[in-house]
Amino acid sequence: MKRFGKRKAKMIGVCLLVMLLSPFIASITIRGISYISVAANNISLLKMQETKEVISEFKQIDSHPDYEDSIISYGFGWEEEYEDESYSSDVNLDNSTPQDVGVKPYPENLDNVSGNVIQSSFGKYSGNKYFDLENGGQVMNNTSISNYNLFQESNLKPEFKIELNGEPQVLIMHTHTTESFEPYERNFYDSSFNYRTTDPTKNVVMIADEICIQLEKAGITTIHDSTIHDYPSYNGSYLRSAETVKTILAQYPTIKVVLDIHRDAITSEGDLMQPVTTISGKKAAQIMIISGCDDGTMDMPNYMQNFRLASLFQQQMENSYPGLTRPIMFDYRKYNQDLTTGSLLIEVGSHGNTLEQVRYSGELIGKSIADALTSLA
Repeated sequence: MKRFGKRKAKMIGVCLLVMLLSPFIASITIRGISYISVAANNISLLKMQETKEVISEFKQIDSHPDYEDSIISYGFGWEEEYEDESYSSDVNLDNSTPQDVGVKPYPENLDNVSGNVIQSSFGKYSGNKYFDLENGGQVMNNTSISNYNLFQESNLKPEFKIELNGEPQVLIMHTHTTESFEPYERNFYDSSFNYRTTDPTKNVVMIADEICIQLEKAGITTIHDSTIHDYPSYNGSYLRSAETVKTILAQYPTIKVVLDIHRDAITSEGDLMQPVTTISGKKAAQIMIISGCDDGTMDMPNYMQNFRLASLFQQQMENSYPGLTRPIMFDYRKYNQDLTTGSLLIEVGSHGNTLEQVRYSGELIGKSIADALTSLA
């Protein structure tokens, strides 16, 4: 075939190929434009959702995955603590503190406007890492374990029994004992306060006091240890609290459950979030249970036992008080949860919540946990 004939045949072939592929090219192009449009729309929605409102304009946070990740904490307190960081020289392992370190009082005046407090309610979540529990509540799975396997575990009860015989069954303590809150509902915060105080009536100790009242009412003997582990040194708190827990467990071997009560720290672009729900006409701070998972380096082989207890508590709370919980955080964390098969960390509200809101949550948590634990008696 001559060169011209070959070129003509080649051109005809190319044209036919383009004609054959054009529907697919068009489909891909349209689909790409559609994806870009959806992404742009999501960004637009995200910006709209991030428009801040004053506290009196109560709003519900929609379950937009990107928005959730931008404002949901990951279990740290006011600042991240690295468990392997060496102790500060001013605090020893035996929890002793130097003579010249005094109390850290709750401030009398917090009237300087530094930013907004946004009252919100975290609703139901969507996305691949979330799944629903059978009787209420959700789990946020940040591990490689499948949601299916975790769901199966969530339907199993812990293997221990609760004895209603006067012997201690529950230990409540605080790694970050000084974590504190807003004084009352308002639409601003004062950055001169770092939300830490040694005043037990205004930090997480008072939440645990409320939980203890309800457990004792149910006949569940509880020890509440209010040792301060995070002041004056914050880093090393988990190592110090581990020693406290070990000492108490050795003294009271009947204890099955150890609850480390904290408060969260949720912010969004400089604003403090105040996660609440209304229960029986009163505002309660929303709570989050953290159940750690071993990645093979934590020496925590029984972590699934803790998760079963977390699932029992979560379902009981959501069943009794819908909206009280945020999803269980199941993640590669230790948080001293290797010390028993009933060890959990509970975040009660955030630093944007008020003292009254978290106190009420403590009462509701206590009632729910009492019901859950008596089911194991």
